[in-house]
Amino acid sequence: MYVGRIVAIGRNMAGAAAALYRVSSRSFPNRQSLLLEHSVAIVPKPGHESDIQKNPYIAYNCLRLAADYAVVSNGSHTDPVSEKLAAGLPPREALAYVMLSMDYEHDSLDTPRIAGVVRADGQRGWLGIVRKDALLVKEFSLQPGQLYYVCTYEHNEPGEAQCVSAFSANNAAESCAYILGQGDFARFEKPVSAASAMIEGQGRFTVAIA
Repeated sequence: MYVGRIVAIGRNMAGAAAALYRVSSRSFPNRQSLLLEHSVAIVPKPGHESDIQKNPYIAYNCLRLAADYAVVSNGSHTDPVSEKLAAGLPPREALAYVMLSMDYEHDSLDTPRIAGVVRADGQRGWLGIVRKDALLVKEFSLQPGQLYYVCTYEHNEPGEAQCVSAFSANNAAESCAYILGQGDFARFEKPVSAASAMIEGQGRFTVAIA
């Protein structure tokens, strides 16, 4: 099954908060995750830079840390959501405001924008999507081992139906491997790259890419 891009938020079995992102692509598979100081960018691989001229939506920051939160998304809305959180806006309002303002991507597929936010203490998480027909933002009370996700296609409505109940990754690097091809995500086609932030060590988010 092809579901496009995926964002996920949750806690591992030990209770550590995590935010995950996966690029799955049929049209632009020649992309990679680039680890920056406080964020992760999705960019074309060397030799494929001209792909941006074909579709300007394929390069963006997919993960950012802001205040006590980790933010993941499939587009340029990552940055404004993070900035609203850093300014003190609650996650639900930050997601709703930014996603309503920016709307779905007006490309040939009317690609939805998706985003996830998780708090460092792991108690709460939020998922949002803006499609051509809807804007949905949902808050979750997170329990150890639970991982909630939303996709651009097919599984494109945040809710209990998209919940992993035994998320077993121990760190950010294992989280990347998990969303690329383990558990529920093994059945989703055409994985390209992934990024993850997870609470490790001194209670701070550690970021990894794959």
